[in-house]
Amino acid sequence: MRWRSRPLVRRLTSRWLIYPLLIVLIYPLTETAVYSMMSMNGFVIDQPLVPESEILQGGPPRDGIPSIDNPVFISPDQASFLKEDDRVLGLSFNGISKAYAIRILNFHELVNDNFNQHPVTVSFCPLCGTGMAFDASKDGKKLEFGVSGLLYNSDLLMYDRQSDSLWSQIEGLAISGPAKGQRLKRLAVEHTTWKSWRERYPKTLVLSDETGYRRNYLNSPYPAYSTSKAIYFPVSHSDKRYHPKEVVVGVEIKGKFKAYPFVELAKGTGVLKDTFQGEKLTIEYNVEARSARVTNETKELLPSLTAYWFAWVAFHPESYVYKD
Repeated sequence: MRWRSRPLVRRLTSRWLIYPLLIVLIYPLTETAVYSMMSMNGFVIDQPLVPESEILQGGPPRDGIPSIDNPVFISPDQASFLKEDDRVLGLSFNGISKAYAIRILNFHELVNDNFNQHPVTVSFCPLCGTGMAFDASKDGKKLEFGVSGLLYNSDLLMYDRQSDSLWSQIEGLAISGPAKGQRLKRLAVEHTTWKSWRERYPKTLVLSDETGYRRNYLNSPYPAYSTSKAIYFPVSHSDKRYHPKEVVVGVEIKGKFKAYPFVELAKGTGVLKDTFQGEKLTIEYNVEARSARVTNETKELLPSLTAYWFAWVAFHPESYVYKD
């Protein structure tokens, strides 16, 4: 019995020596992985739809850039803080027209609003130059969004406060969380000057600069960024055909993408007729306002995207590109 028990004793002794050693070696790795997941501004990122390594912290914590959740609107005559050439996002939806000054959106990035009791989220990413609006009603429920402080392809990652899911602004897609895989319905916005928007919609409402926050809306937190070649955060794809900050207007038709660089549109007459994916499009380029709008054959305004060139190709590397 003694002779037979010795190997068993050795095996038990070996296990008691090896298991603690494995725990000592493995635990820091698992702890680091858990900490990494939990340290992304408090969001648990589990098997996202984009490479996890490309989700980056932009600097501010969750809600460090505060969304405007109780927006106040004024009439055009009361908007004395706006100059004619100030940039605005304009949205006409559900019987109401509203303008949102970029100088305010630079500091807040998101406005949780409603148009005749219909929830809408207006978003702007200063790093990508992308202004977008989304129908914030999903499956009959109202969604409210905040700024996560995280970026993907240098673009704003929003999060909905109902499920803590992370949403890519440019794609309108939930990339992580309970809503993963869902998309938001885009609304057609215009990225133009205050003068141009007011002429088109004289009865527009205007987001007041009395936001409830102490910010100097006269100064930009991103001085000279729009003309610099610098990109603050890495992107998954780049293309050197144009200056990184060349402005383009892009469309998606039947799952395919096409960009119209302003530098190319400026060579034309201001009105471009094009056919893409079987759809007849009209691209109206306003050289004075440095803005473009895209309509279809019935003159319906389409939800195009005005963006910096680098941001467009980062998300749409296979995009078609119009060249005059």
